[in-house]
Amino acid sequence: YYHFVENVPFYGFAVMCTDHPEVQALVGEIQDRRVITYGQNPQADVRILNFANKNGGCEFDVELRDRLSGEQKNLNNISLPMPGLHNALNATAAIAVVDQLEVGAEAIRKGLLEFSGVKRRFSKTGEVDGVVIIDDYGHHPVEISYVLEAARQSAKNHVIAVMQPHRYSRLSELFEEFAACFNDADTVIVAPVFTAGEEAIEGVNHRELARRIRALGHRDVRTIENPEMLAPLISERAIKGDYVVCLGAGNITQWAQKLPDELLQLKNGA
Repeated sequence: YYHFVENVPFYGFAVMCTDHPEVQALVGEIQDRRVITYGQNPQADVRILNFANKNGGCEFDVELRDRLSGEQKNLNNISLPMPGLHNALNATAAIAVVDQLEVGAEAIRKGLLEFSGVKRRFSKTGEVDGVVIIDDYGHHPVEISYVLEAARQSAKNHVIAVMQPHRYSRLSELFEEFAACFNDADTVIVAPVFTAGEEAIEGVNHRELARRIRALGHRDVRTIENPEMLAPLISERAIKGDYVVCLGAGNITQWAQKLPDELLQLKNGA
């Protein structure tokens, strides 16, 4: 990413989130390209304020400060039709860009309010008896934490996370981080690894991940061996007001699409 930023044309700029320590460290290494920072922290050039999830979406304000001129302006009462701090941060990055293009405040508000979202980012696939099914591409611990936080703040009752690890190599390299990222889920269901063509790694699998999540203190962690096991388990566990969040970059998206119909069939005794 450092080389990517260094190759930005001299008249361009990079927009970087300094809420993440790794990104903040990278900002300090960039010498000859303009950088605009964003995030929740008070040092950010474009700072998100007063964030709140509300009615299935989120609301927040943004403060924009120019380091050279000292000029400051505020863009208040921004609404997004999807919940989650991660979505608000993405929107804040977009605001940082369009502000440089001199797009007006009302156009920004209107554009974000009408934004229909990105496929597989907190996408609702259905609702059965008040149980909401969500499909999300999150397959990294940081992403998963953000998604589950959004689900926690949106759900009226429980959050049930269904996680399909993507690649043995990623699970191996980030094993401890994966084991610690499910605290906002009341129940965690871990499916077998989506291999993406990789060979298995000894001691790295969905059962070992489930054991480690339990070892770190989670109260309800379960495993499944195939997609056919998911609907009966959700039918038994979920109640009205719950969010079922299917997470991963593999074929779990197909499970999420089918799950509402499968739950209806179980309900109707089919």
